[in-house]
Amino acid sequence: MPGCLRLHTRNFRRHQERLAPGLRDGWHGCNAGSAVAPILSIWVLGDGKPGHENQALGLAEAMARLRGCVVRQLSVAGKYGLLARLRAALRAAAALPKPDLLIGAGHATHPALLWLARQHRVPSVVLMRPSLPLSWFDLCIAPAHDFDRAPAAANVVTSMGALNRVVANRSTPRGGGLLLVGGPSDTHDWDEHGLLDSLLRICGDGTGGPWQLTDSRRTPAGFLAQVRQRLPAVAVFPHGETSRDWLPGRLAAAADVWVTEDSVSMVYEALSSGARVGVLPVPRHKHDTRVLRGLARLVDAGWVTSYERWCQTGVLAAPPHALQEATRCAEVVLAKFFPSIPAS
Repeated sequence: MPGCLRLHTRNFRRHQERLAPGLRDGWHGCNAGSAVAPILSIWVLGDGKPGHENQALGLAEAMARLRGCVVRQLSVAGKYGLLARLRAALRAAAALPKPDLLIGAGHATHPALLWLARQHRVPSVVLMRPSLPLSWFDLCIAPAHDFDRAPAAANVVTSMGALNRVVANRSTPRGGGLLLVGGPSDTHDWDEHGLLDSLLRICGDGTGGPWQLTDSRRTPAGFLAQVRQRLPAVAVFPHGETSRDWLPGRLAAAADVWVTEDSVSMVYEALSSGARVGVLPVPRHKHDTRVLRGLARLVDAGWVTSYERWCQTGVLAAPPHALQEATRCAEVVLAKFFPSIPAS
């Protein structure tokens, strides 16, 4: 790390009282002027990682469904180092109206999130457990498994899985199936042949279709070609050729969704849609992690069906109800920071 960056990083930590939340001088309330229904200005800081940005947008969009909000995105994607990320965020913010709330997800967004919150005297909401002290942020919203073996602090709201942008569709009939495939990760290896055999058994019995499949950035090259060869009836949609809204739209329409167990975030997205959800096994090289313990609890509680159980019964069980964690957490944020603003 260059000397100047080490110095600025030390200074950043040294001045935590200036950057920390609580904004001990007090943050200001809603900045948008309207005696009837103020419009909240929400800034969402992103790091370019779809999983992180989907969480932050999921919360902001849920707030917008409950109250009048304008959501603006600021990005530090592609910037490396504390100073470069701060400069990128400050440049992006320079021409924008004053915010009422800042939301960030991902370590790369944390310094800019704190800096801008202090500068504009507004609350900061960080998603996922941060590497910086929790007390620096006004509110942290994180999956319960992030605090699996330690109690959460007073400014922490735990959620059932990571937040997302998926909204359950109750107005139109559901039909067809969706297959969501991940890839090798910190916790899982890859077994292409075993996974293809599982998909063939699911799709080959003639029920639950038509089937659509999409991959992720972790999916090994060549897998989709094997799917097209062995499962010609399955429509394949490479993730790189789909829009940001493609997956939420497909999840809202599908009756059955199968997800490889390495892709836990997609499991919670599927549950948020209200679909029946099955979990496809892939080899594990870590067997006791907080994420896997959370997944086991989902299976035990009947939220999802394991592939082994489905093979025994042929039944993909419906979840107790569609998850609405983004909406629930949005209600918490609004009640905490904007209690006087009526519902839209």
